Amino acid sequence: MKSNETLQKDVQDALKWEPLLRAAEIGVAAKDGVVTLSGTVETYSKKLEAEQATKRVNGVKAVVENIKLHFGSSTAKGDGEIAKDVLNALKWNWDISGDKVKVKVEDGWITLDGELAWNYQKESAKRSVSNLSGVKGVTNNITVKSESQEQIEQRTIESAFASNWTLFDEDIRVSASGSRVTLNGIVHSYFQKEEAERIAWNAPGVWTVVNELAIEYN
Repeated sequence: MKSNETLQKDVQDALKWEPLLRAAEIGVAAKDGVVTLSGTVETYSKKLEAEQATKRVNGVKAVVENIKLHFGSSTAKGDGEIAKDVLNALKWNWDISGDKVKVKVEDGWITLDGELAWNYQKESAKRSVSNLSGVKGVTNNITVKSESQEQIEQRTIESAFASNWTLFDEDIRVSASGSRVTLNGIVHSYFQKEEAERIAWNAPGVWTVVNELAIEYN
């Protein structure tokens, strides 16, 4: 395992590499693989970028995100304005049908509800509203209910792992029951854990993915 000092520096370097974050003042503390981010940024998308960049660093087991938002006068908006922007963003999102997603905005925080056929649509809905001005956060409560009536093919998911260059030699066990997929085993990075879950969600018929993969660093 990396020392706390090494992991802290690696995360700091990763944040500096991201164009959105180069001018941001983000504090980094690391202890036993747990990284805590602090500081202030002016957009929610920068908070997300900092979290994602940190997760990609080898040695990170968990991220505690304590970054605060501070809007300037040009980016502050009322809930009514934000709600209008959210509805427009969903309307122009070609991945989804906007009328299937219900929106609530309270004190700048967006909550998405509804039902979609694929997880990539759920993630796309969140991405399309996360970059909007004035947004403080997004809770994505959209449920995935596949329109496919096919039985989940466990071998198909295992084959997808085997053909993925980041996962082909990892110890990942797949079990499928009804519309639910459970992942067990060991991977060697936070990125691999999330990548395995993303691939599992792409299988026809999946409504739920339970990711119980453990991370063990070389």
